[in-house]
Amino acid sequence: MDTINKSVKRRSRIYSAEARVAYICLIPAFIGLIFLTYVPLLSVFGISLTNWTGLSAPKFIGFGNYSRLFTSDPYIKDSIIATIYFAALSVAGSMIYSLFVAMLLNRKIPARGFFRAVFYVPYVLPAAAIYVGWSWLYEANFGFFNYLLSEVGLHKVLFIADSSHVVPSLSLISVWLAGNLIVIFLAGLQNVPSVYHEAAEMDGANGWARFRHITLPCMTPIIFYNLLMSLIANLQVVTPALSLTNGGPGNASRFMTYLMYDQAFVNYKLGYACATTFIIFAILAAFTGVLFKTSKGWIFDEGGDDDK
Repeated sequence: MDTINKSVKRRSRIYSAEARVAYICLIPAFIGLIFLTYVPLLSVFGISLTNWTGLSAPKFIGFGNYSRLFTSDPYIKDSIIATIYFAALSVAGSMIYSLFVAMLLNRKIPARGFFRAVFYVPYVLPAAAIYVGWSWLYEANFGFFNYLLSEVGLHKVLFIADSSHVVPSLSLISVWLAGNLIVIFLAGLQNVPSVYHEAAEMDGANGWARFRHITLPCMTPIIFYNLLMSLIANLQVVTPALSLTNGGPGNASRFMTYLMYDQAFVNYKLGYACATTFIIFAILAAFTGVLFKTSKGWIFDEGGDDDK
């Protein structure tokens, strides 16, 4: 009995020592989280309560900037709609496209490594260069896409000069840039147990049935991660508007982040821009919260039911 008690005490001391080491190693991460995330977030909120222009001393005005945003700002409504519309198209398109390409690249095909690199390269290219290149493809008179339309007898399309086409056109670029999602999906597909597919194939299941009942459930944690990352990235979109459209035509591509940029660095209304930034944060938090709340109903956990 004494031997057992000594063994338990020794293990307890080891666990306590390991816990202390773990807490010590977490200190730099906590410091970074506090000073790189929470302090800037609180600072943005504090500035949003002022009329600071960056050139004079800030004056506290309470929630005046927020009141003005939702009562007299002519751009905020269209900006929110454009941002959510763009994010919905981009996230849905990126998820479908990247999973489809990842499944193709997961097969044993010639030059598989080369094609994997080809699909990943757009993600690491300079964003400005990419959008300039796409502007040539979208050009109304001599662009490649309109050339193809004219060759098959169809009317030319004003891809980024028409308010009804600009957001879908910019979303297409975002989908094409989803090389990071392809790589993550590919890693997830390679971890799906092959024994499941073999057993299903022996039972006579076709490719669609195996994808629906084996691949897709096993991929749900990866789908959740990619969905979350894509949602956060596309709700903060700004580069397409800066590079191609300047928020136009009209206000069709005046995304929330572009509106914030315009207020801060064009009109020098830093307090007003910070209020807009905090609205972006609130929208991000709302969508992320809904995603986490609903994820428990569709994410497959191979380890079993945690409630048992």
